Amino acid sequence: MLTEEDLAAWTAGLDDLFGRVAGRFHRVEPRRRARAYVRGLLAPLAGKNGWTLAEAAGDATPDGMQRLLNAASWDADGVRDDVRDYAVEHLGERDGVLVVDETGFLKKGTGSAGVQRQYSGTAGRTENCQLGVFLAYATSKGRTLIDRELYLPKSWTEDRDRCRDAAVPEEVEFATKTVQARQMLARALDAGVPAAWVTADEAYGKDYKFRTWLEQQRIGYVVAVACNQTIPAVGGTSRADVLAAQAPDDAWKRRSCGDGAKGPRLFDWAVASLPVYEDTTPPGWRRWLLVRRSLTRNPKGEHELAYYLCCAPSGTTDDDLIRVAGARWAVEDCFQTAKTEVGLDHYQVRRYDAWYRHITLAMLAHTYLAVTAAIAPKALAAASSRSHSERSSVSWHT
Repeated sequence: MLTEEDLAAWTAGLDDLFGRVAGRFHRVEPRRRARAYVRGLLAPLAGKNGWTLAEAAGDATPDGMQRLLNAASWDADGVRDDVRDYAVEHLGERDGVLVVDETGFLKKGTGSAGVQRQYSGTAGRTENCQLGVFLAYATSKGRTLIDRELYLPKSWTEDRDRCRDAAVPEEVEFATKTVQARQMLARALDAGVPAAWVTADEAYGKDYKFRTWLEQQRIGYVVAVACNQTIPAVGGTSRADVLAAQAPDDAWKRRSCGDGAKGPRLFDWAVASLPVYEDTTPPGWRRWLLVRRSLTRNPKGEHELAYYLCCAPSGTTDDDLIRVAGARWAVEDCFQTAKTEVGLDHYQVRRYDAWYRHITLAMLAHTYLAVTAAIAPKALAAASSRSHSERSSVSWHT
């Protein structure tokens, strides 16, 4: 049951967070409007758009909320940085994991910045949508979203008139999603975010330049790759699935890679040490192939396998690699809670800058919930209840 003490701590936490970002708003009116906007995002509203947020704030029309996103003078990137620092202060740990992933936002029409028919992992198919690339931060204390980039396909960046109509700045050029991921990771590392690891799915893990960049930053990684990923081996190369097929029975260990909604996420795991090449492997570091095997079989009678390329300092344990592989689910949890609890995907804006502004305020609200869960869990629980054939040439670890 929510007590007055819990409620006071909850309110003080929001006051503290807004005190941090107050200087990013150049006038009192947008600062107050932003606070009302975030309070609306945190409220148990069925939909969180300009009209419903305005009604929750006591406004007769959505004009003020729309002006906050489309025209008011304030620094969305500065707010992003303040929210990241707030997350680090309350959730930070030296062995934190930075998680890269993208999510889709279904849209109608062709006017919203970055929209086109493209594959959305959120929908599981090709849809008319926008894609946002996000960076999450995960520790044993909690997880939250700390950065974001809107993906602009070439169909947009090669049409400057269309970009101008959507308020895309002239200096914004095409960038792949892996390049956007590197930009966000660089911001986090330059800001001193305590993290020892990066993890990401196949879309990023398959990119050799992405993995090389991480090695140059001296940050460990566990990134998913496809079954046909080329793997360096003694005397040549092999494929991830071919090497996995050669793993002896005693190489497989049953481990949990973290707790899920139904308890520990148990899989069988195998780890193989890969050759060390002095010209490419960072000094004192090693590379591994990590393989995850499902406990049950699919309709074809086969275990489902997932593959990861890993690089980290020598002495890193198998359990370390498994833990980081499991941390990738943190970003999916962030997307789910941010969409259901704080309206990450409820926006009705077309402009490029307005997308960043809504997403940033939703990230602020989401991070506030994550921190509240860490320091005042009873208050958060009360609030949440209101809303809804080749020989192997690698060494397997036994």
